[in-house]
Amino acid sequence: MTGETEDMREFSGDSPAQAQFRQSVRAWCVDHIPSDWRQAQTGATEEEFVAFQKSWFAELRSAGFAVPHWPREWGGGLSVAEQVVLYQELAAHDAPRLVLAFVGIHHAASTLLVAGTEDQRRRHLPAILDGEIWVQGFSEPEAGSDLAGLRTTARREGDVFIVNGQKLWASGGMHADWCLLLARTDPDAPKRKGISYFLLDMTTPGVDVRPIRNAIGDSHFCEVFLNDVSIPAANLIGTENQGWQVAQATLGAERGMTMLELAERLGNAGFKWLLESSPVDDPIVADRLAQFEIELTGLRGLCRKVVESAEAGTAGPADASIVKLFYSELLQRMTDFGAEVGGLAAHTELAKPMSSGWESGAWMLDFIGSWEWTIPGGASEIQRTIIGERGLGLPREPSAV
Repeated sequence: MTGETEDMREFSGDSPAQAQFRQSVRAWCVDHIPSDWRQAQTGATEEEFVAFQKSWFAELRSAGFAVPHWPREWGGGLSVAEQVVLYQELAAHDAPRLVLAFVGIHHAASTLLVAGTEDQRRRHLPAILDGEIWVQGFSEPEAGSDLAGLRTTARREGDVFIVNGQKLWASGGMHADWCLLLARTDPDAPKRKGISYFLLDMTTPGVDVRPIRNAIGDSHFCEVFLNDVSIPAANLIGTENQGWQVAQATLGAERGMTMLELAERLGNAGFKWLLESSPVDDPIVADRLAQFEIELTGLRGLCRKVVESAEAGTAGPADASIVKLFYSELLQRMTDFGAEVGGLAAHTELAKPMSSGWESGAWMLDFIGSWEWTIPGGASEIQRTIIGERGLGLPREPSAV
């Protein structure tokens, strides 16, 4: 179960073109990934974090690696096989994660590409490549994963909508330039029928962002208060009252394409940290590690299959939820095990790099943070409901209609 053996076994199936691409990515990683980024990002200020994230995004963009999943005409165009190679190498070389750009390059871009107008795409996709930062305004107090239960309202007045309400758990909201916003435009319609989807300029008067300090001391979660905020009707995505359908494209990106990279990071960096901190001569520990390796292999293969199916137009209605559920709960089990076998050091490490994911090797902090993955973007219970109803065809509870 060594990293070298795994690389040799898995990468032996590269086609000649993939092998050539892998060598070019490896050479780029050696030349461009800052070797001291973890030390520099541990204890970094918010300003240092933002500056580093923007410079790293620009570095990836210059190489054509920032948005490999986008269509070629917008700056992407790598095949699924090439994306897998890219994410494998970035993870193996311990590259920083694009935390700040995450919503923009995945959620905002997928929404614009699926449901945006040509003007909206031309306005925002190049801007995202230039560093425009996005936040997702979906969750609300007392609604949480019940997305259809949102109570933020948008009232049309001529060419604008006047929005009032509150959003919660808006990751990175204090740094965001734009927001993907869901609001209720028809209060009398059934829960899923009267919602509209907007693009909100975060500098608009009436927008108030307040950071929330979480259990490990980070403040990337935010509350967003909206008081008589005016949004131009031109910033409506899709048609009025059809925002629920548009939101599924956003959530599909979060639970689908994004998992391709996250699975590779968990399978490379996360498993490497776990091996390094575990007493592998203990047969019980070795057995658990073998089980994790099997699950990671399955996760990575599943992610690749789902993305390939999505590109071919043959993805199942519950495929993205299966991936999200599998990844988030495997992440939680792995970080829990790391905290269990890591000894005293795992419980006294009180800082982690701000540009890393939840596979940093600071096991107690990683484990606490892993709970975020089983709640946002649709809690595990929601994913199981989707899998049951859409994947297995089970009847819906009357109260959920």
